[in-house]
Amino acid sequence: MNYPERFSNLPAYAFPRLRALLDHHEPGGDVVHMTIGEPKHDFPAWVTDVILENAAGFQGYPPNEGSGDLRAAIARWIDRRYGVQMDPEMNIMALNGTREGLYNAAMALCPEQKYGQQPIVLCPNPFYQVYMVASISVGARPYFVPATAATGHLPDYASLPQDVLNRTAVAYICSPANPQGAVASREYWAELIRLAEQYDFRIFADECYSEIYRDAAPTGVLTVAQELGADPERVTLFNSLSKRSNLAGLRSGLIAGGPESIKRVKQLRAYSGAPLPSPLQAAAAKVWADEVHVQQNRALYQEKYAIADQVFAGVQGYMPPEAGFFLWLPVDDGEQAALKLWQETGVRVLPGAYLSQGDPGQNPGKGFIRVAMVAPKTEMQRGLSRLRDCIYS
Repeated sequence: MNYPERFSNLPAYAFPRLRALLDHHEPGGDVVHMTIGEPKHDFPAWVTDVILENAAGFQGYPPNEGSGDLRAAIARWIDRRYGVQMDPEMNIMALNGTREGLYNAAMALCPEQKYGQQPIVLCPNPFYQVYMVASISVGARPYFVPATAATGHLPDYASLPQDVLNRTAVAYICSPANPQGAVASREYWAELIRLAEQYDFRIFADECYSEIYRDAAPTGVLTVAQELGADPERVTLFNSLSKRSNLAGLRSGLIAGGPESIKRVKQLRAYSGAPLPSPLQAAAAKVWADEVHVQQNRALYQEKYAIADQVFAGVQGYMPPEAGFFLWLPVDDGEQAALKLWQETGVRVLPGAYLSQGDPGQNPGKGFIRVAMVAPKTEMQRGLSRLRDCIYS
């Protein structure tokens, strides 16, 4: 039996790799999980009530592009958050989690060729793994651009050779960045939009961590695109309730962009998508409309930033994240550090190389570990203190 070759060279996904590295060793203490970005703060208690009130909706097929109430709530949130007015019918579609949208947007919007050549999809390195798989799925070449301390932990797409930029069809960008917590400034977005206009490519802006930050809210790409008067088809935004509202399991995401782009994504969704059940859409509409719980959630993460800053004060190379809930900690070798930490303390973290591409000497994540600050504060502080004493003492 034959199998396709297009995915044959994919490395194992990050978490199976982690299990292969750690699970045949005994933990060196009670286990503290700090690997996956699965929020543990409480979500609004009334979410369950809304689902129950709308439970009859489980009987019918849900609206494929999202209910009118949900899309209207998303549009109002975009207006509040970014100062950009979008038509719920023309510019917005509800997603079953942003991973679906980040993948399907490439399927719907990346052309088969650019100037008669295989298109290129730019990806930050390290990166969210769906960017790479989406690129491969559409027959494009994923092109990994280092996002290191030298570039402010965001990819410097403007420095790429002209022949690469001429072939670029899509550029993925994550701000706040996963895993580094760096935030794209207004100037960064403006430069990227101008570059996209010059070389005629699309920007897929993954802003899923935008509501978790220290002080000022990160500037959004839609705000800057509006200020510049950019082509509305140039920029596509992705976000979700997973981090903002601690509702990763609700799977409420959004895609927002130009009317032609959204039309094409909707058409693909009609054939291949899996919309949220109607009771979950009703709950999601209420959650997108509420900011009180988001402010409370943000305050908890701000306390965690302070704890991390205190624990790692004086540790050479420690970079306080601007936003998000990950620490990107420097080590000699990420795999060795993760294994040592597990065997000696029971703390479980992710080697940075599992989130990056490149040979061992060229992989920008090799000298890092990613640490998720999602556990309750006391547990998180205990895990960070063990980590510091094991790795940096």
